[in-house]
Amino acid sequence: MSNFIPKQYKKEPITLRIEMDKLKKIDELAYKYNLSRSAFINQCIDFAIENMTSKDSSN
Repeated sequence: MSNFIPKQYKKEPITLRIEMDKLKKIDELAYKYNLSRSAFINQCIDFAIENMTSKDSSN
């Protein structure tokens, strides 16, 4: 599995609803990597999309 390496970059603003316990963990990690909450979430999404596996093994 690839390593997650946080970095700074800008994206389009949206609204997202998330459970409080997850938000607390996100905020802790964003602080640890000196990123905004938004930048950290964007990078988590990018990482997840890039590392998804297809349910159909023929793809």
